[in-house]
Amino acid sequence: MKHKTKILSSLTAIALAASFNSFAQSNSSEDINDSGFYLGGNYGYLRVEGDDDFDDDKEAFEGIAGYRFNQYFALEGSYIDFGDYGTDLARADVDGYTAAIKGSLPVNDVFSLFLKVGQLWSETDYQALEYSRKVDDESVFVGGGVAFNITSNLAVNATYSVYDTSLEFDDLDDENFDTDFKQASLGLEYRF
Repeated sequence: MKHKTKILSSLTAIALAASFNSFAQSNSSEDINDSGFYLGGNYGYLRVEGDDDFDDDKEAFEGIAGYRFNQYFALEGSYIDFGDYGTDLARADVDGYTAAIKGSLPVNDVFSLFLKVGQLWSETDYQALEYSRKVDDESVFVGGGVAFNITSNLAVNATYSVYDTSLEFDDLDDENFDTDFKQASLGLEYRF
């Protein structure tokens, strides 16, 4: 609970600072880059919840590349390091790539809401006692958040995403565990 409070407090403080700075600069809608490539990065909190003993809280890192067609629509790809999680007896290390459609709704010149839906391709390294295995998985995800334009090229994003993954142990009586990754993150986006 302390992690959630710290993250929410940090997100709020940064969002307010970015909003105040944006209003102080009084950007007009003509100054904001409505189309083109962008790069970004997110750092955040990851909650792993599932049918198994792998529930955990961790940090997650994400690198993003995308293309905005206009102020409402973009295509986005990312690499995410979900880190490792589990117990002393069984651990998993997960990373993956995503592709998503991102829709944005500008509220004013500096503030917008966004929603993204996409696909996650992940690789998980499992280790349980003497058992070790790599498993590839495909799953869907949905995310949403807010963006604050600091300048015409730089934005701060606060995002919450849910990834619907599964852990598979084909060698252990074909066990299959549904697991959700819930990620709250804060990031920067630079528009070219």
